[in-house]
Amino acid sequence: MSKNERITENLVRDILRNLRYYDKDETSVEEQKSQIEEVKKLLKGASKTGKGGVGAPEFIISTSDTPDFLVIFECKADTSKHESSNLDKPIDFAVDGVLHYSKHLAKSYNVIGVAVSGQTKSSLKTSVFIHPKGSKDPKTLTNKAGKLITEILSLEDFIEHGTFDPDVEKKRHDDLMAFSRELHDFMRDHAKLTESEKPLLVSGTLIALKNKAFAKSFDEYTPAELQKEWMRVIKEEFTKAKIPHSKEYSMTQPYSSIAVHPELGKPTKKYPRSVLYELINMLNEKVWPFISIYHDFDVVGQFYGEFLKYTGGDKKALGIVLTPRHITDLFAHIANVTPKSKVLDICAGTGGFLISAMHNMLKKAVSKTEQDNIKANGLIGVEQQPNMYALGASNMILRGDGKANLHQGSCFDEGIVEAIKKHNCDVGMLNPPFSQGDEDLHELVFIKQMLNCLKKGGTGIAIVPMSCAITPHPLREEILKHHTLDAVMSMPDDLFYPVGVVTCIMVFKAKIPHTETNIKTWFGYWKNDGFIKTKMFGRIDAQNKWNDIKTHWVDTYRNREDIAGFCRKQKVTHQDEWCAEAYMETDYSNISAKDFETTVKNFLVFKLMNDVS
Repeated sequence: MSKNERITENLVRDILRNLRYYDKDETSVEEQKSQIEEVKKLLKGASKTGKGGVGAPEFIISTSDTPDFLVIFECKADTSKHESSNLDKPIDFAVDGVLHYSKHLAKSYNVIGVAVSGQTKSSLKTSVFIHPKGSKDPKTLTNKAGKLITEILSLEDFIEHGTFDPDVEKKRHDDLMAFSRELHDFMRDHAKLTESEKPLLVSGTLIALKNKAFAKSFDEYTPAELQKEWMRVIKEEFTKAKIPHSKEYSMTQPYSSIAVHPELGKPTKKYPRSVLYELINMLNEKVWPFISIYHDFDVVGQFYGEFLKYTGGDKKALGIVLTPRHITDLFAHIANVTPKSKVLDICAGTGGFLISAMHNMLKKAVSKTEQDNIKANGLIGVEQQPNMYALGASNMILRGDGKANLHQGSCFDEGIVEAIKKHNCDVGMLNPPFSQGDEDLHELVFIKQMLNCLKKGGTGIAIVPMSCAITPHPLREEILKHHTLDAVMSMPDDLFYPVGVVTCIMVFKAKIPHTETNIKTWFGYWKNDGFIKTKMFGRIDAQNKWNDIKTHWVDTYRNREDIAGFCRKQKVTHQDEWCAEAYMETDYSNISAKDFETTVKNFLVFKLMNDVS
């Protein structure tokens, strides 16, 4: 190695020191080699000569806070040796070299590769890349505004920008869902928990891991001590979160039976440190890094939804259809929430709508005071089932607070209604229990209740079965006497796959009578959200189409556009169908001769098979 290249390395080392890379116990800065077994294995055949043998970049940086990330540096003395035209000369060029090592390390890590060349601090040339774990190709790293990063940043900033890369986020989500299935099987086989106890064990453990002392010391307890400490730390975290005294019992009681479960604290031949220790360790390694970063993500809800797939009739009996994450985010955009919004969910469940609303509100907040006010006063929820209430409240704590105004009980209880009306909420979000024929629990009953709890002019949004939009019902007339039907959007047929229910989103303006206005309702045909069905992961945004589709949907709704085959404005009453399909004009420009031919053939086959004269 030439003397000049050592100057470049010294400059990089000084910058890393100034940025405090060397000051933190959880961060490791290694040079030329690594003591991490997985890294050593991946670099075994990574020599830049291409002839096998060990190779290594100048600096390898890892952190226990985000163990799936590595930051590596490759240095060259001369800026003319920064990057080759074909990126195929790793021995001679900094960019080529860092991409060479990233390719090897990305088999197990998200790799941020930093190429640096130059001899003085003022003349350093820097290029930064992200190679998402498991992906074929690297790409330049950008900040959230899409601007290229061309300097050495702090480790926290590097990882933050890398974390929100769409490919990294998608892979992490896929890994999380794969782990949820693994975790379900583990708890079924070794913990002997009921279906309702499994998500509580997950949320309770994540709350316990929020306690840094417990996260560092849980492996020091005996099996009997660990189970008691698990419950003690959960109670301590609830106290820190300033749960109102009147709600403490509702929060802690569902966890108490798990705290004395005989199978959890018992050492076994396979797990001598106990099943509970093994589970805490798994969640600490595979889930906590995710939950500490993606603050808009309803992790507890995702696990609960995954566990529901294995419960047989339970989800049908309760009418539970958990709202997909991209739809909870869509609601926040439809409502156009701001830091001053007050958002109500009278069927809060695990808190998915409130978490998405909070995330969107916090993004728009410009001061710490606004952020604190959002968490303390901007989110109001009601959940009847004690276990689900505990999940929702713990979820809000994990997401950064917002639990202060969660009520446990029925949304029709007079005391709760009186309490939530005092908040003067201007946004309501709702996915009611699907009634399955029970008129007392019809979805429209919940819509009416939500709207009655909002202030005049507030926006109420609900996702309900399409039958609510097309089947006559006396509540439709009653709702329109007091509230305005602003919009209805027909959603993808398989949105809730594998549950077979076709849904629509209804948007209302509260306490402004539809019958007294001359408004046309806006109908959207939102049938294609870009998601595809997969056997392993359910419906996923495999081609990253959703963000563009969401923007198009929300823009056309806000502008109340008329587009043939996609959206239409129409005056309706309680007697009419409330769906786009009833009023849309056909866009004939999209119909080909082949479409016509196929339809005629299908019609002839239908006549033949059904003996229609």
